[in-house]
Amino acid sequence: MTLEARMAATEAAMTLRLEQAAVAYEVNTAHIPTPTVDLDDILTVPLTPTLKPPSPYPTPVAALLQRAHHRLLTDGWCNGTLVDAQGARCLYGAVRAEAGGDQALESRGMEILAEAIRRQFGEFVDSVPGFNDAFGSGRVPTRMLDQAALLADARGL
Repeated sequence: MTLEARMAATEAAMTLRLEQAAVAYEVNTAHIPTPTVDLDDILTVPLTPTLKPPSPYPTPVAALLQRAHHRLLTDGWCNGTLVDAQGARCLYGAVRAEAGGDQALESRGMEILAEAIRRQFGEFVDSVPGFNDAFGSGRVPTRMLDQAALLADARGL
């Protein structure tokens, strides 16, 4: 008998045993009363846990970058666009959203982020959006926002 034939025979035997066990379970537990559950008594929680925002850095640029980092963790990361259809953002989109229209703060945050990226990946990185779009997942870009916040805090920015 070939290996495939033996595996097929074993699978058929196991399927039969599982079906018999399922019937036996139903017969053996049919007499057990099942209490009805009132759905109002059940505590509901969000399907996805919400992340608690970290305590903010005391400096404005570091706090901006930290908020942008938290936004990427909660709303998601994307590449190729500022904001995708699900609300996920790229690095620049997260910084821009958290800056709240303060262009000077946004600009300074992007400068620090670009510097943190160049420190880690070299001077050949031409821009933050280009760096963001070079990745297929948000793990590294999100981590760079956190490192940029640390750099800004160390400089008192």
